[in-house]
Amino acid sequence: MAQALIFDLDGTLVDTVYAHVFAWQRALAEEGMPIEGWRIHRRIGMSGGLFTRGVAREVGRELSADEIERIQLRHGTIFRELLPERRPLPGARKLLEHLRARDIVHGIATSGRRPEIDLSLDALGVGDDTVVIDRGGVARAKPEPDLFLACQAALGVEPEDCYVAGDAVWDLLAARRAGMLSVGLRSGGYGSDELLDAGAFRVYDDAAELLESLDELGFDA
Repeated sequence: MAQALIFDLDGTLVDTVYAHVFAWQRALAEEGMPIEGWRIHRRIGMSGGLFTRGVAREVGRELSADEIERIQLRHGTIFRELLPERRPLPGARKLLEHLRARDIVHGIATSGRRPEIDLSLDALGVGDDTVVIDRGGVARAKPEPDLFLACQAALGVEPEDCYVAGDAVWDLLAARRAGMLSVGLRSGGYGSDELLDAGAFRVYDDAAELLESLDELGFDA
């Protein structure tokens, strides 16, 4: 059975984590919930609904469903204003090109939604031939396993034949729940100890180092 790689998007393939932090911070402040940036960063990678509820709990405030939706929409608007152009992280575009050239099965599973993620996919050179599962395609986002399981099913492989590459502990937790091995990338701001503690099989600096280390995961590099 072919092995497969499933990638997170923000912080793993594109340099968008801190723009998300600033966008969430502004959107929350507009709703009367000022919060420190580091607290937001620790939750980047979760679904927007879980994220918003978690932050509201930290500041001691309950939010209605309408408020949660409004904050999420406002975050998306601010994020696109802050980052109208997306920059691939080191090695990300080259890694995806290498996988396509070698016919190595791979896909992307992200808690982001279209059209918010479209510019990121364009920056990576990801076309319609690549399996992309976004938040709108599943019932629950990370740390639930739904995104990775949907991607695995679309790729036509078994969970035990998949490696998940992610930058956040939420990616690694979701991978574990999906029955998949995971590798952690430091490119999203988490340290090696945090990623290893969350279940990473290996930890690399970024996609460039992962490309150089594919043989450690059993792929023909």
